[in-house]
Order: sequence, then C-alpha cells, then structure tokens
Amino acid sequence: SPELVSVKEKKDYESLKSEFPQTKFVFGEDGLVEVAVYHRSDIVVSAVIGSVGLYPTLKAIQEKKDIAIANKETLVTAGHLVMDAAKEHGVRLLPVDSEHSAIFQALQGEQEKNIEKLIITASGGSFRDLTREQLQHVTVEQALNHPNWSMGAKITIDSASMMNKGLEVIEAHWLFNMPYDKISVLMHKESIIHSMVQFHDGSVMAQLGTPDMRVPISYALMYPDRLRNESTERLDLARIATLHFQEMSFERFPCLQYAFDAGKLGGTMPTVLNAANEEAVALFLKGNITFLDIERLIYQAMERHHVIKQPDLETIQQIDLQTRKSIQSFVK
Repeated sequence: SPELVSVKEKKDYESLKSEFPQTKFVFGEDGLVEVAVYHRSDIVVSAVIGSVGLYPTLKAIQEKKDIAIANKETLVTAGHLVMDAAKEHGVRLLPVDSEHSAIFQALQGEQEKNIEKLIITASGGSFRDLTREQLQHVTVEQALNHPNWSMGAKITIDSASMMNKGLEVIEAHWLFNMPYDKISVLMHKESIIHSMVQFHDGSVMAQLGTPDMRVPISYALMYPDRLRNESTERLDLARIATLHFQEMSFERFPCLQYAFDAGKLGGTMPTVLNAANEEAVALFLKGNITFLDIERLIYQAMERHHVIKQPDLETIQQIDLQTRKSIQSFVK
C-alpha cells in the first residue's frame, strides 16, 4: 500500500490510478521529482536506470534527504554538481552498489589520508572467457546470461562490455574523493570479495559475502546499524576453498579504458561516455548493432567531443541529448 507511485508513461498512470484508488499516482519526470521530494520520506533510494535519475536526485538533495545511491549515471554525468549539493545541504550519499558498499564498509573508522588505493573487483561478465575474435558474433541472449548476478538487461550488457565497472570507477572517484590513479580494477570471477581498500601501512581491508544485493541495500537503508536477515546465505569459505584473481586487461575490455580516460578528462566527457553507452546498449538490445559496435560508437562519440570544464546542469543535459542524437546518426 504505497502512498505515492510514479510511472513513466501517462497511459500507465491512467490505468493504475483507477485500479488502485488508495494510492496517488504521478508520471514522467515531474512524477519522479514528486516522489524524490515527498515530504514523508527521510531517505531516497535513487535506483532508476540511466541519466534520468540525475535531476530528481538533485531535487531530493535540495530537500535535505539522504540519498541511497544505486543510480551510477547520476554521479558519472554530474558528480561535481551532486557532491557540491550534498555538501551544501548536509546530505549523506550512502552507496548501494555492492562494490561501493564494500569500500564504504571497509572505510568505517578509517582516515582518508591513510588510503593508498581502492581496489574494485569485477566478475568479468558474460564473456569474460572469450577472445576479441569470439566476440564478433555474440548474441543478445548470450550477453544477458551473467554468471553470478541476476540484474536488469542494461546493467548485464554493461557488465559484459566492462562499462559497468568503468562507471563504478568514476562513481568511486566522487563518493570517496579519490584520484583515478588511486583506483584499480581486479578480475575476481567468484564475486565473493566485493571490493577492497589498501592502506599505506600495507594493510588491505576487504568486504566478503555471497552475491546478494539485499546486503548492501539494507546496509544503506539501516546505516549505521545492520538489519538482521536470516535468509541471506552465509559465506562458507571452507566449501568455496579457492578464490581467483587476475589483472584486468584494458586491451580486452576497452570500455574500461574509455571510462578511466573520460574520468580523468572530466567536465562533460563522462556525460558523453554515459549517454553514448546508454544509446549503444539500447541499439544492441534491439538487434540493430553488434556487441563490439557498442565500444566503437562510444569511442567515436568521445573522439568528436570537445570537453567543457565545470558544466552546469543545463549544459550537461544538452550534451547528453546531443550525444544520443549523434549515436543514432552514426548508426543511420
């Protein structure tokens, strides 16, 4: 019995409001904002897919609501605006992604000055064992078959291309105020260690657990407490016995390199990276382009873009729209 629900399309709004008269329904971007600033909430879980989450999240911050951030694209496209707003309004950004939650948990009681490196782990996605040549003819169905996690289509494709990890690198840069040369990515196929922090005394703090998103979600919602959950599978290291790690190849996963490049360039380049990826993934899911075309389109969009430093919200939104149109024109 939710009090307020926002849907994307007006037709859904029309049908649902008659079916559930006890609930108030709204729709579109205005509806997202109305939910984000709802007066009876004290924490907002920003979990919509894509850059559509940016504006409602900023409005929620302005209303002094803590943000459980699960929408990577909000920080990727406008990290400087989001972090400045959070600081101005005294709002906490609590990470929901398993990797950022792991880093957040490992940093409890620690000082930023003692951090030497953030180590973000990656399962490798659906095609982690395939060569570049074998990727030429992979299908949408194969790409959606993730070995460890059950996720939505867009995130699963991003995991296969490693763009998801690239977006997480940019997100970690903003969440933990960490330069890119102090963030690394490590292949870890079992998804047991969710991420690690290395300190300058040589210590490494890792957060471990079975692949279960209920854990980081509940930690963000209950922080600084923890929710007792008997249904979560307990980690049995004796049964697992062995964990595997390998260095991440930027040649094998160029999207990860593009994300590091975009993050270091800053300004509007991460917006271009994200918008190009969103459009390219959508085209792949529709069967209009091949899997490797995703990275080619992202590269072309970034090559053609001239970075605007310290963009305001309107500029970011304009660049986002222009990039999406350019991806469509490339394909045509």
